[in-house]
Amino acid sequence: MMTTGDLPILYVDDDKDIRHIVRLALRRDPRIDLRLASGGAEALALVADPVWRPAVVLLDVMMPDLSGPEVMAAMRSIHGLGDVPFIFVTAMGRQAQIANYRALGAAGVIVKPFDPLTLRETIGELAGL
Repeated sequence: MMTTGDLPILYVDDDKDIRHIVRLALRRDPRIDLRLASGGAEALALVADPVWRPAVVLLDVMMPDLSGPEVMAAMRSIHGLGDVPFIFVTAMGRQAQIANYRALGAAGVIVKPFDPLTLRETIGELAGL
């Protein structure tokens, strides 16, 4: 049985409004320990601390410093993150693009705009949580 903060989630997006929506959507679940990052470099700094490890990482695909796929590749090389499910979040939701993201190793893709009311359930379905 999960208790408060048992589900660490990292959400990475350069859009502060989307980060705010995600924070509001996921704070309804007390089991979630949500960390937010505004870009790839900040996300990599967060996971460099071995004390906190995300159970799932959600990555915006297009960010100014590092792309979502670049961040995923870098995180996969960090000890303890190789098996973490990564979910891409993108406005580019064509089937070919989604298939490409899955081929890169993403557990799933959430297409913007998404429904904040069902975000937690969608994450659970895609990440197997």
